[in-house]
Formats: sequence, C-alpha cells, structure tokens
Amino acid sequence: MSQSNHDAFWMPFTANRQFRKTPRMLVSAEGMYYTSDDGRKVLDGCAGLWCVNAGHARPRITEAVQKTIATLDFAPTFQMGHPLSFAAADRIAALAPGDLNHVFFCNSGSEAADTALKIAIAYHRVRGDASRTRLIGRERGYHGVGFGGISVGGISGNRKLYGSLLTGVDHLPHTLDMERNAFTRGLPAYGAELADNLERIVALHDPSTIAAVMVEPMAGSTGVLPPPVGYLKRLRDICDKYGILLIFDEVITGFGRLGGTPFAAEKFGVLPDILTCAKGVTNGTIPMGAAIAREHVYAAFMDGPETGIELPHGYTYSGHPVACAASIATLDTYAEENLFERAGDIAPYFEDAVHALRGLPHVIDIRNVGLVAGIELESRPGTVGARAYEVFDRAFRQGVLVRYTGDVIAVSPPLIIEKSQIDQLFGTLSDIIRAVE
Repeated sequence: MSQSNHDAFWMPFTANRQFRKTPRMLVSAEGMYYTSDDGRKVLDGCAGLWCVNAGHARPRITEAVQKTIATLDFAPTFQMGHPLSFAAADRIAALAPGDLNHVFFCNSGSEAADTALKIAIAYHRVRGDASRTRLIGRERGYHGVGFGGISVGGISGNRKLYGSLLTGVDHLPHTLDMERNAFTRGLPAYGAELADNLERIVALHDPSTIAAVMVEPMAGSTGVLPPPVGYLKRLRDICDKYGILLIFDEVITGFGRLGGTPFAAEKFGVLPDILTCAKGVTNGTIPMGAAIAREHVYAAFMDGPETGIELPHGYTYSGHPVACAASIATLDTYAEENLFERAGDIAPYFEDAVHALRGLPHVIDIRNVGLVAGIELESRPGTVGARAYEVFDRAFRQGVLVRYTGDVIAVSPPLIIEKSQIDQLFGTLSDIIRAVE
C-alpha cells in the first residue's frame, strides 16, 4: 500500500501518525480468525469491534447479503416500504424482552443513541409535558459520537474538543469501585447505592424537567464496568417514581454478549422504556442500529391526525434492505446454533481463564461478565494507556487481536469461541503482560 493511501484515510479513534509507522492490516477473516497482510492468522479476541458475535464469514449471512443486493439494492422507507424492513423489525421485537415492540431503524449505535434521546424528549412533549427536556447520563458512559451521545456520555476524551455540547445534561457517578470490588467474578457486590445519586440530581433540577436517564447496563468502551448487584433495579424504581424514561444502551451488551439471554435487560431483570442496539444485530456485516420502544412510548405518538408524520426523524438508510437481510440471517444463525445459550455455557471457563491472570505484573483489577472481560493495568507515570497499547500491539504481532482503552485490555470474542482458543487468547496475554515493563 502506498504512503499516499495511508495519508488519505483519516482513521477513527486512532493515533494516525503512530499507525503509519507500524501499520496493522487485516485482509480477510473466517470463523474465529483474521488473516493479516503478511499471511498470519490472528485470533479475534474482540469480535471485530464488539460486533461479530457469530464469527466471521458465516455462509447464511453472506448469501443473504449477496442475494438481496442483487435483487433490491435500495428502497426508501420515507412514505414507502419494503418487506424486509418489516420482517427484520418483527424478528428483533420478538427477541426483545417485555413490550419492547417497536423498532426504529438507523445505521449505527451512535445514531441509535441520538434517536432514543430524541424519542424520549418528544414523548414527553406529545403528552403535554414539554418541560421535560433534561437528559441524565453517567460518568464514563459511552453512547457513540453524535452530539447527543457525547453530551450524555461521560468519557472526557470524547467530549473536550467539541465545545459546550447539549445543554441541560447531568451525570450520575460511574460504578467502578476498585477498593471494594477489585477482582470480582461477575457482578460487583458493592455499589447499588450509587443509583441513589439520581435522587440527588432529581432534587437539584426538579423531576418535572427531566426526560430520560440513559446508561449502558454494562459499560463497555470505558473499560468493562459490570453493574453492581441491584444497581439497575434501583435506577428503574427511581425513574418510575418520577415519571422519567429509562434508556438502556445495549449496543455492546445486546445479542448474547453477556451470555444466556439476547439482551442485558432480560439477564438483569430490568425493563427499560427504550433499548438501543447495533453491532451484533447484523454480525457486523452491514451497518445497522435501532432504538426499540415499549408500547406506551410508541402509543403516545399515535394520538394525532392519521395523516400527520408522528415522529419527524429518520435516515436515508433506515431499514436498508441489505442490512435488514443481514439482520434476519444473523438472527437465524444465532438461533440455529443456540449461540446465546452457548455463550452462557462457556462463560465460566472464560471467567476462570481471565482471572488466572491475577497476580501478574501490573495487573490491578480484572472484571468480567458473560463473554466480556477487562484487565486493568497499572499506568506508567505520566503516560496513561502506554502499557496497554504495548500489550495490544505485541498481541497482534503474536497472533491475537484485543482492544485497549486507557490502561484496560478489553476482551470480547465471538460467541463461537472454543476452550482451546480461550486458552490461546489468555495464554498469549499472560506471556505478554509478564514481558511488558
């Protein structure tokens, strides 16, 4: 590849100049493995970007995409329709818990987050409660990169370059408590009381001004923060008390990532008013996202004139036929291979393997739930993230792909991973962590 091509692509969330010096290039993928441009097999320890839950190059999904793009390459969904969008929405709604029955399609997790926030504010307005415009997020939360998502999100590095962002936003404290919960297996025992900070925020702003609270059931991109036992239930109860909508961002946790159930909402027994998803909805093959609303949220928009557009919102590619075909085939693959249940079955082996890294040099915490884990490393003085970057880069050179955020190594493999591949994944990481100063 020529140097000019390296310059032309402004890479997202990447140290572009550093990458150009030592590129990491992938050229093909199948099953659990990528192939690098120098012909090496690289075990995918992060499901691409938390999205390839069924593994790579699955025939059913590939065939559905090929067939659809040759038959219906595009169809508008503004005042028009095509069968695949309705079929995909039916399938997703059937998988979602409770009465989360109405699927608004978009093209990414970022768009899903902004869609959910707009629906929440509009919901109160159409019900005659227009003073409810305030949005509550959480420190260290990640809801994509739209202005709504980064305003409600709480990762400072994603916010600091972009001015004042949305007004009328406040944040709950994050739930990481390494003093009490370090090296917890599964959900932390301590921290449910952190949800009570919502009562403080409500008192500060007046509940009549608050539209919605948006959280990830398990914060992923910030370094894998599972919710304390009882925390999400407390948030739900407080939201119900004050008439506030609760939004779960399940872009990472959806489609079996936490093992046993399709969504974290069901796994943790807490039903949000709106649930966002993306990534695993198409196994990463075609961009797609969605905001899924409960019956009372959708019904509030259906009281006006029949000829009026109930929600003036949408995207050119909402419900794109090729993405819908990919989603249907993806959901078929999950079901036929019982991948959500399989993830739950293999999760204890995965948990044992990651916690075997406890005691290695610089490992100060390990967090896990389902088939996702975060390994937190002690930062080098004045260079946060440098140690984790070195582990990430060395792992790739040694045939294993992981992610890093700050000084946390994040691991979230496809749900088809075998025990021998779990051994390879954490064996390689163990060797590298021992070697990195």
